Amino acid sequence: MKTLAIVSYTIESVNSYYNQIRSLLSDRIHIRRYCLEDIKNLKEKKISADVLLIPSYHLLKKIKGCVSRNTELLFASRTLSKAGMDKINGIKKGSKVVLIDESPEMAEQIISIIYQLGARHIELSSYWSNVNPIDEECIFIVLGQSDYVPAHAGEIINVGNSLLDINSIIDVGMKFDLLSVLDKQDVVRSYTEIETANFGLLKILGLTNSRESQLDILLQTINAGVIGVDNGGEIFLYNENARDIIKKENESVLNTNVLELLPEIPFAYTLQNFMPVEEKIIKINGYDVVASVSPLLHSKKRYGAVAILRKYADLEKTEYTLRKKLIGKGHSAKYNFNDIFGKSSAITECRNIARRMSVSNSSILITGETGTGKELFAQAIHNSSLRSSFQFVAVNCGAFPESLLESELFGYEEGAFTGARKGGKPGLFELAHNGTLFLDEITEMPMSLQVKLLRVLQEREVVRLGGDRIIDVDIRIIAATNKNVKEMVEKGEFREDLFYRLNVLPLKIPPLRDRKADIIGLIDYIKKIFDSEFNLTDRAKDTLMNYSWKGNVRELRNCVEYLVNLGLKEIDQKDLPIDFGKETKMEERENLNPREQEIIDEFINDAGSNLKKYIFVLEELRDAYRNNRRIGRRSICERAKAQNIFISEQEARTILINFEKHEIADIHKGRGGSVITDLGFKVLT
Repeated sequence: MKTLAIVSYTIESVNSYYNQIRSLLSDRIHIRRYCLEDIKNLKEKKISADVLLIPSYHLLKKIKGCVSRNTELLFASRTLSKAGMDKINGIKKGSKVVLIDESPEMAEQIISIIYQLGARHIELSSYWSNVNPIDEECIFIVLGQSDYVPAHAGEIINVGNSLLDINSIIDVGMKFDLLSVLDKQDVVRSYTEIETANFGLLKILGLTNSRESQLDILLQTINAGVIGVDNGGEIFLYNENARDIIKKENESVLNTNVLELLPEIPFAYTLQNFMPVEEKIIKINGYDVVASVSPLLHSKKRYGAVAILRKYADLEKTEYTLRKKLIGKGHSAKYNFNDIFGKSSAITECRNIARRMSVSNSSILITGETGTGKELFAQAIHNSSLRSSFQFVAVNCGAFPESLLESELFGYEEGAFTGARKGGKPGLFELAHNGTLFLDEITEMPMSLQVKLLRVLQEREVVRLGGDRIIDVDIRIIAATNKNVKEMVEKGEFREDLFYRLNVLPLKIPPLRDRKADIIGLIDYIKKIFDSEFNLTDRAKDTLMNYSWKGNVRELRNCVEYLVNLGLKEIDQKDLPIDFGKETKMEERENLNPREQEIIDEFINDAGSNLKKYIFVLEELRDAYRNNRRIGRRSICERAKAQNIFISEQEARTILINFEKHEIADIHKGRGGSVITDLGFKVLT
């Protein structure tokens, strides 16, 4: 450890300088203290020190023989305390004042300081240069104790020992290579008692401290470890997050060589080639850490390099949090296996199979008629899996046009197409990372997208539209459909290779007609949801049990909701929705020729889970026909919104096109609107 020797005329002055230096530099340097009398009695005849701090050349001449040639000299810049200056400013204007200091040189220096600090209302002179007899009414200023005060002196003002000015403190720190210690402290605020005469330095220090405080706050707030090194690899910057990762205290890191202390961080490449290293995974204390190192360059001058360190696990948590915010509340799995009601053997077996499937990461293909609860099962599987703490993202492949579905699934970069969001947008594959992606109505996915989906399943990688960056994704795919996928594969309407990729774990949901034992129990279960207490007569129960329930549980729920809104305490067969009575009369179906029956069956199958919306639109067309008016997409959407049914204009257009395809309605151009056909009336009846 280097040694500093402080020499002054009196021990009081020495102790004053010592306390200032010690308070900032603590025990980082060894300090020896000498007054002039001590040096005269030195046995070794030499002051042993690396640096000698001395107040004046006058004193140096007295001790020159005791100073080694190898000892660096540092002449102190002195000033007064604020309390001392307050005393001087309180002296009556025009007073003659004599200042006594330890030497002529030191007295003249302090007089200059006093005038520089603004005390020019008095006439100051040095005790050492005063040749005229001293007036008994003259005022004397002394700095601490002094042996030179005349016996006949009048008023004596003691302004206290002189203090080291700020620049001398910084000089000491520089001589001992301790500026990094001073950097961490506000020197100006640490010495509020100092009246400094170094106004320029004071301003610069104030600005520097302000900037350093802001930088320090930024470094401690940033959610990453930051390590800065100079061109030689010496560490000058080390924030708290870096300390949490490295597990070393500041004292053992700062001013050490990073290539020796932390060779695992790729500083060597950047310092040698002045090229960045981006997101390299390294091991520190057993943790995977993502390290990026960038060169520090300003005005073509090299200053070193800086490393940004983040624990990989922390990055994963951050990405998960961001994904949840991006996805919003609409994409989450809220159902569990306990929410799947039923005691029949069919649903019990299906539930048990699904529960066993949940522990696997393999793809699942859920098949079943519309309304059987395919998404309910998908959510339950996700919530019972190891991915339950991550995202469940659901998308209906039949609800988007091909181009829009592709951008939703894969995301896009800024400028990928006209109207692309600034900054781009992550796709659902990315948002579902570590979680589950549920692809409902998978058979509605266009063939061109099936190829891309197959590649994602094989490679577990996606590329955004308009981009070239490969993004790794870890997701589980659960797909669902109400169609016969094998038949579609045979007809060439669905890719065979994709089918086998999805059908690793097949799950078939039984229709409600195959689990009739659950119907009455389901009715009671749904009644509780609507907070209703109606009772069913035996005739009503028999009718409900024997009904085919082509819409399955969804249709049953709609039926119960209808009965709840009747407000009756007892429900008989005649109170059931009209469809129930008509189904028992086969003559209604016999009025349809085979071709009409086939068209209607195809229409119901194509409508799938959107059957309610199709029926609503068809009823609006019927009412418009009866009222002798035409109706268009916009009017349909407005009427749907009034009844809390959301149908976009694009959906309305798709529904009307399907009506025309199945000869259920005719679409006229312009203001002609759409008109229901005879077959459309038969569909409703």
